[in-house]
Amino acid sequence: MDAVRLVEDEVRAQVRRRTAAGSFRGEAAELRSLVDAVVLDYDLRSLDGSLPGLPDREDAVREVVAAVSGYGALQRYFDDPEVEEIWINEPGKVFVARSGVPELTTTILDEDTVAELVERMLATTGRRVDLSSPFVDASLPDGSRVHVVIPDVTRRHWAVNVRRFVTRARRLDDLVGLGSLTPAAARFLDAAVASGLNLLVSGATQAGKTTLLNCLLGSVPAHQRIVTCEEVFELQLHNRDVVAMQCRQPNLEGRGEIPLRRLVKEALRMRPDRLVVGEVRQAESLDLLIALNSGLPGAATVHANSAADAVAKMCTLPLLAGENVTTGFVVPAVASSLDLVVHAELDADGRRRVREVVAVTGRCEGGVVETAELFGTRDGVLVRGTGWPPHRERFARAGFDLAALLGARP
Repeated sequence: MDAVRLVEDEVRAQVRRRTAAGSFRGEAAELRSLVDAVVLDYDLRSLDGSLPGLPDREDAVREVVAAVSGYGALQRYFDDPEVEEIWINEPGKVFVARSGVPELTTTILDEDTVAELVERMLATTGRRVDLSSPFVDASLPDGSRVHVVIPDVTRRHWAVNVRRFVTRARRLDDLVGLGSLTPAAARFLDAAVASGLNLLVSGATQAGKTTLLNCLLGSVPAHQRIVTCEEVFELQLHNRDVVAMQCRQPNLEGRGEIPLRRLVKEALRMRPDRLVVGEVRQAESLDLLIALNSGLPGAATVHANSAADAVAKMCTLPLLAGENVTTGFVVPAVASSLDLVVHAELDADGRRRVREVVAVTGRCEGGVVETAELFGTRDGVLVRGTGWPPHRERFARAGFDLAALLGARP
């Protein structure tokens, strides 16, 4: 056994003894002080050659602290501000992504370590993963989202994915600085949100939908109350008046589950000025449409390849709510409820950007919702299109000059 592992065992033993005696509260500074003392004592005892020596005392302290209180061998990736995602395909294959680009790390784990790391991640979430519930989604204390799948759903090894939300942007101006959005599009979107238009953010996985929605919601007026509904907490809003809710798994008896549809319905009883659904995947899209159609401003994200596909998907997903929900109801509801679709994409070089901004005109014909391009990408640049948004009177009431924002009609 190497020196660091021996020190780690000593620290764990002392933590157990002190916790049982009631003299250890588990605070970070307290643990660091304990590890410093154990490392120093071990270093002195190893001078006579009876114990393997520590290569570097400070490195040993950091590694032991990470192993005892953090995520062990993965902790350095959690501490790296450039790492956006961490995933484990098998104990010998640990990957990370920086700026959208994946790389295989040199970290080698074993089966027991992976299971222990997952247990540590889920310890504070109230969620579990076992044979009866082989999938789990949870939010970690730092805001990261962890997803785990275990055998026999996977072939042999536990599959672990941690999506970290590296805070680089809080408002639309931050996206402009990152090159994800042009100033003209940012000014228009800021006005659209402040004016109460309903927004749908679309894009593929890792396109930056959650970050984009976060920044858009930063334009909501300070006096308005936002209620968010998510499967797992991902949105990190900095608005003044926010209530965030997430779904709940069933207990061991199969009871107590709270699905997203229930959250949307409960949110309507909480006096929201804005209703936000983190991501629509299934029948909750119907509840969102009904809420938006009642005059409540809102926003959501959806997986789609383009803005047009996102609108088409919103015309299909509500049909999952039941046989009594028909296209004849859903399509007009989408046309009258959605106002803007903002589509994001991840470039081959790892940069996230807004690809297009499309207006939903409010009209539909032949089961197809009519849209108009407000901004589109030409030669890699987001430029003004020929369309105009609906509800121009809302811009005027909010004090915005729409002609000045979008320029004269082309």
